[in-house]
Amino acid sequence: MSTGTARRRPACGNEEDDLPTLILLRHGESDWNAENRFTGWVDVDLTPHGEEQARRSGAMLRDAGLLPAALHTSVLTRAVRTGAITLQAAGRAEVPTRRHWRLNERCYGALQGRDRRAVRAEYGEKQFRVWRRSYDGAPPPLPPGSEWDVSADPRYAGVPVPRTESLADVVARLLPYWTDVIVPDLREHGTVLVAAHSNSLRALIAHLDRLSREEVLDLNIPTGMPLLYHLGGDLRPRVRGGRYLDPDAARRAALEVARQGLPTAGPAAEPTRGARL
Repeated sequence: MSTGTARRRPACGNEEDDLPTLILLRHGESDWNAENRFTGWVDVDLTPHGEEQARRSGAMLRDAGLLPAALHTSVLTRAVRTGAITLQAAGRAEVPTRRHWRLNERCYGALQGRDRRAVRAEYGEKQFRVWRRSYDGAPPPLPPGSEWDVSADPRYAGVPVPRTESLADVVARLLPYWTDVIVPDLREHGTVLVAAHSNSLRALIAHLDRLSREEVLDLNIPTGMPLLYHLGGDLRPRVRGGRYLDPDAARRAALEVARQGLPTAGPAAEPTRGARL
C-alpha cells in the first residue's frame, strides 16, 4: 500500500476532500486513567479498554475514508501504542511515524502519581481546577529525588525536562513542532494523525481555535475519540472546534473527563466544551 498522500473520501463532490485534514486523537485509556491518577510525563501503558478504543478509532477512520498519510506521537508509550494500533486498524500501518517529546503530556509536577480526588480534597475545588484546567496555573514542581522524575531517561538526553508546567508552557514547547514538522506534513500529505495527550492536544486546540483563557477552562478531551479538523490554505480551521467522528459518544466521554476528581455521586461541577459538533 502506498505511503503517499491519501485523498481521503470516496468521490462525492465535497470541497472538503481537497483540504488539509488534521486528525487529533487522545491516547486510549491508560492504567493511571483507570486509577484516576495524575500521569504527566510518567510512562504508563494502555489498559485493554484503551487498546480497544484505539482499534475502534482506526475502524472509524477507515470507515470514514480518512486515511492518514503521516502519524505524529509523543514519546510516551500510551500515545505511541495508540497511534500504532489505530493505524493498524485503519489499514495504514506502514505510514511514516514521528515521535517527539514536544507532544508529551503536560508535566503535573508534584501531583504526578497522586489520586485526583485526594488532591481535590486536600487543596479544595478552586485550586484543583486552577492546576488542572487553567491556562496559566502550574502545580508545585516535582521535588528532587521523586520516583516520578524522568530526567535520567535516555529518551530525554539533552531535553530540558520540566519539573512542572502550565498549559501556557505546553503551548510554548509544542508550537515549534507544530510549525516546523506537522504543518509541512499537512501541506505534503494532506491527512495527518496526531496521537497525543489531554493537555498537548488542549494546547494545540487552544492555538488553532484561538481560545480565550475562559474557554480553555471548559475544554476537555476524551480518550480514544478522533477529532477532525479541515484546514484552509492558511492552516486555520474551516470550522472552529472541528468535529468528532462520533459526537454523541465524545460529548458523554468529555463530561466524564470533566468529572475526574469529583465525588463519584452527584452532578458534575465543571461544564465541558470538549465534544463540539
